[in-house]
Amino acid sequence: MIPVQSATTQNRAPVDGRALRDVCGKFATGVTVITSGTGQEAAGTTVNSFTSVSLEPPLVLICLHRNSRLLPVVQESGGFVVNVLTQQQRGPAWAFAGRASARIEDVPHHRSEAGLPVLSEALAFLDCRLIAEYDGGDHAILLGEVVELGAPAADEEPLIFFQGAMRELDRDAA
Repeated sequence: MIPVQSATTQNRAPVDGRALRDVCGKFATGVTVITSGTGQEAAGTTVNSFTSVSLEPPLVLICLHRNSRLLPVVQESGGFVVNVLTQQQRGPAWAFAGRASARIEDVPHHRSEAGLPVLSEALAFLDCRLIAEYDGGDHAILLGEVVELGAPAADEEPLIFFQGAMRELDRDAA
């Protein structure tokens, strides 16, 4: 059980980061690998902080840690691709999550019209042009305009992240 914490008065300590992570872990999310860059600079990282922002104009956002190896690649290339993973992509999800991340060359991929890497076996992808970056504490909040999209594995089931573990969507629950 996670004890109730509040930081509403000046006398209290700030909310504990581990407790915040545990509580946020109660929210199930899809699993994405964000890719960016060209040539030898192409890279990717596993992210679950992704959301659709607007349909008109078509905007999404992602959050990358300030120390992420991918942040300067996105800033340099001016764009990123959100690759929504299938249940069969648990291996690449963990590989791209590590500090010694998987290499783009190690997974089936192709290039978007803008030249950014797209994971070919992904459930869906969104190729985004970076239009704004905001301060998010120890993370950068990146706003992207969707310029290309697709759902190459639309019939597959998504990979889910819940309580620190990769999980499968329970078909019976649907």
